[in-house]
Amino acid sequence: MIAHQPYRALGKIYCSEHCLLKTRDACARQEDMFNLLAETLVKALDLREHETGLHSKRVACHTLVLARRFTADPAVLQQIYWGALLHDIGKIGVPDAILLKPGPLTESEWGELRTHPEKGYQLISQIPGMVEAANIILCHEEHYDGTGYPRGLSSNQIPLGARLFMVIDTLDAITSDRAYRKGASYDVAKTEIERMSGSQFDP
Repeated sequence: MIAHQPYRALGKIYCSEHCLLKTRDACARQEDMFNLLAETLVKALDLREHETGLHSKRVACHTLVLARRFTADPAVLQQIYWGALLHDIGKIGVPDAILLKPGPLTESEWGELRTHPEKGYQLISQIPGMVEAANIILCHEEHYDGTGYPRGLSSNQIPLGARLFMVIDTLDAITSDRAYRKGASYDVAKTEIERMSGSQFDP
């Protein structure tokens, strides 16, 4: 029985080494499950947008690299990674006629597309353990000077993870090849990001 096994404190709870290891295994399995869920949701969005998913994975990995300059907390870093990876998941709720439209969008169509952060938040905030990631999704289109959407947040009202993501998302957009143009250099991206410091980006 458990009475003959060595005991160890886990916060205010005491359990055997066997119990402790089982708890750690369960936590690891839960994290793996969340990672698989996040990657599956991104693939589901790719099926609708006919994309490869490389953008979402790139910005998630690069946002994580930047985030490590600000925190070493693995729980915070995990939430930032999930938030960056799933930033556009709300586009699943945008009609195909808008999401896949080959030409310019009308003002009303832009209004519908701009609902995607809230739709993404509504989806992901229902998942226990991903609430902070959901807040990053909700705020990833906010601007430091308050001119973004959906809530017009500014400065430190915007979660750190979302502020970090904005820089990386712009870096990726400028330096990546598109069907209509070739990606610019990192020096060009750096100049543009510095120009928007204090307006779109946290200085």
